Amino acid sequence: MEDEKTITVKLVFGGGVEVLFSNKRNQSITIPAQAPASGSHPSRPADLRYLILWMSESLLTDRKELFVDGETVRPGILVLVNDTDWELEGELDYELQKGDEVVFISTLHGG
Repeated sequence: MEDEKTITVKLVFGGGVEVLFSNKRNQSITIPAQAPASGSHPSRPADLRYLILWMSESLLTDRKELFVDGETVRPGILVLVNDTDWELEGELDYELQKGDEVVFISTLHGG
């Protein structure tokens, strides 16, 4: 249930990264609208930095190192916010909005 204290976001996984998320390509999640203070980051509106942390703690069951690198995603994972490259949206500092769609696609493939 969504209220002013939460944000519902759609997550989409592709390119093989979905295996890290119980093979679910599409998930709708509800997270706090305010990210708690942590480290050098004060309490702030939920952003992609917080989403990635939340995902690593709440959705990933193992092999976290294949998805996260510090507070961001590993190199080789393309991130789109509402069909736009996250680099154009401010990357980790993008403040999530209700109804956003965040897509994670692995660009690394075996050969």
